[in-house]
Amino acid sequence: MPVQNLEPEQKALEINLDTKIYGSFAEIGAGQEVAQYFFKAGASSGTIAKTISAYDKLVSDDIYGVEKSGRYICLSRLNKMLDHEYSLMIDRLSKERSEGLFFAFADTIETLNYHKTNFGNGWMGIRFQLTPQEQFNEIIFHVELLDNDTSLQQKAIGILGVNLIYACFKYYQDYKKILSSLTEGIDDRVRIDMLEIKGPHFLNLDNRLVTLELVKQGLTDVAMFDEYGAPEHPSEFLYKKNLLVVRGSFRPATLRTQDRLNSAIKQFSNETDLSPRGTHTLSEITIKDLCIDHDEVIEKDFLDRVDLLKFLGQKVMITNCNEYKRLINYLSNYRIAKLGIVVGAGGLLEIINSKFIRNKDGRLITSYGEIFTRNVRVYVYPSHNKNTGELLTCNNLPIPDGIKYLYQHIHENRHIVDISGYNPDLTTIFAIKTLRMIEEGKSGWEENVTEEIAEFIISNGLFGYKPSNAGSA
Repeated sequence: MPVQNLEPEQKALEINLDTKIYGSFAEIGAGQEVAQYFFKAGASSGTIAKTISAYDKLVSDDIYGVEKSGRYICLSRLNKMLDHEYSLMIDRLSKERSEGLFFAFADTIETLNYHKTNFGNGWMGIRFQLTPQEQFNEIIFHVELLDNDTSLQQKAIGILGVNLIYACFKYYQDYKKILSSLTEGIDDRVRIDMLEIKGPHFLNLDNRLVTLELVKQGLTDVAMFDEYGAPEHPSEFLYKKNLLVVRGSFRPATLRTQDRLNSAIKQFSNETDLSPRGTHTLSEITIKDLCIDHDEVIEKDFLDRVDLLKFLGQKVMITNCNEYKRLINYLSNYRIAKLGIVVGAGGLLEIINSKFIRNKDGRLITSYGEIFTRNVRVYVYPSHNKNTGELLTCNNLPIPDGIKYLYQHIHENRHIVDISGYNPDLTTIFAIKTLRMIEEGKSGWEENVTEEIAEFIISNGLFGYKPSNAGSA
């Protein structure tokens, strides 16, 4: 029989009855929605040392410091709240409660305003001990609130906070269980699109796997981490900046892969309508591409790909967005100034054909408008026609007759542009063929990648490479 999930009131009571667990609650923006569950559950004096809700900005700044960006719904604010509240707990109570397990919970949330001109989202986190007197562990995450009602969003935050505190003390040995338990009771009402776990009890946990798990479990369609493997959120580094997204399998990154990336970056950077705030590049891998050759994601295969991208200095985005519309809709919430998407000519043709087939009922223009918007430009890298061998570009794609004029309009208005400056000699290199050569121990695959990448694959045993493979026919 399936295990029955506890109600948030039951979780709060169980924590309250544990005489060792003791902490503080600091909540900004959605009321004291989390703390009230522990008050109402009973025996709250066993858990709650303090609650605070510094709503006024001047009061908040006086307690936690001024935010130079002027933004209060940000990771920096959450970290300042956790720093302040956890330090107070330790300074004031560690001697008197030497066997206690202290925690500091904090959130900074924006719920829907009266006119519903914003969208609900925010940051939530906790610092907590699992052994008395030890250094703290920490879980922080970003949440999107999907309810179309402020009171429902507030209630969802309350449940989410209770689930987080309970998971920290009950499920700390299994990070996948921590993630799956966070949305118990609010499964379709929130999205968690960035989460990081760290501390002495999680020294061996790779947060790239945590990021992957968010997408695998359906907690979000999009999650990302930086070139060092640390989870990132677009609100923290993409606000009013430019973004270039390069989708691929990166299994491995071949000379063709790098040519596509480098030529696209150069062309995108030279556009005249970019924001002066700066540009970032993200290498995107979809769950579908991670499941190639397998029924599910193989963690070793995933880590091989992202280790190689880390070596190349690339930020990585994991998505469940086979349709670019979903990716564009997600990124649009974070006010990106200009979005560039890099695709192969064959991939572009698949997008055009699939939309044409699915939208013959009159939604054709609307369907294309969901992708080819004012601030989105698609950069097309040439690819060979599988049947004829012809090199396909924007100018010679076999577009269906029923959409030729719409495609021409999109092309002439530069929503779709060919990548220039590419190396035509590299267009016949295929990652899948290179991978098979590595796996089967055949020589010659090194010619399809840079010398540095070949050395990295060999020295780290990526993609099934074994030293015994060297020199095999």
